[in-house]
Amino acid sequence: MGLLDRLLGNDHERAATKYAGRESATDRAARSRRQGHRRNTTRAARQGQAWEDRDRAQERGSRWYRAAR
Repeated sequence: MGLLDRLLGNDHERAATKYAGRESATDRAARSRRQGHRRNTTRAARQGQAWEDRDRAQERGSRWYRAAR
C-alpha cells in the first residue's frame, strides 16, 4: 500500500461509495490507454504499405531478381 493510498484511500472504494455511478480514476486511465491503441491504426497501415512499396522497389531494381511472367 503506497503513501497516497494511506492518505487518500483506495479510489475504487471511494468510487463505489462516495462517487457511486461514476468510474474511478484508475478505470478511466485504463480505458483511455486501451482506446489509445486503436487510435493509430491508419498511420500504422500507411507505414506498413510504405515499407512494402520500398521493399518491392528494391526487388525490381536489382539484377538478380526476375519478375514472374
